[in-house]
Amino acid sequence: MLPLAFKFDDAPVLVIGAGKVGSYKARQLLDAGAVVSVISDAILASLPEGVARVEHRRYQSGDLEGFWLVVAATGDPTVNDEIVREARERRIWLNVVDDPERSSFYFMALHRQGEVTVAVTTEGAAPALAQAIRTMAAERLPENLGEVAATLRAERRALHESGASTENLDWRPRIRELLGVEDAP
Repeated sequence: MLPLAFKFDDAPVLVIGAGKVGSYKARQLLDAGAVVSVISDAILASLPEGVARVEHRRYQSGDLEGFWLVVAATGDPTVNDEIVREARERRIWLNVVDDPERSSFYFMALHRQGEVTVAVTTEGAAPALAQAIRTMAAERLPENLGEVAATLRAERRALHESGASTENLDWRPRIRELLGVEDAP
């Protein structure tokens, strides 16, 4: 496994299933900038505002056409089997909720402060553990990380605009200064 951060700006994403988990995954994907469509034979939870399209029906072969990423949150192993088969044939990234063995990616437990995101994963083995670790880390992080990231972004941009390279700069003293700590990395 290799944790990556994807830019979902206007990426077409499909969530199959509209229960509590499907609705939550749709919210996460919308927050990341994806264009989210939902297919579900039963709408069991309130879908987040901003979903591009909702089809109130059962999944059918061919539904994954045109999507970059799919979340199967159906709770129905037979339907999930069909979705897994189609996703593999089309080489589409797939998360089968509560079935990490058949997923090609996992959602991580996230803590965000502005442009800083701390992500924890157990590779699907124990999502509750990932959430607990995320919470423990978040409680210990400085509260100004978002502001520090924004300041450093502006300083890097100014250096680049002046023609300077930032590749070999040691940012650690500046980070310590902005965080107001002596022993930061």
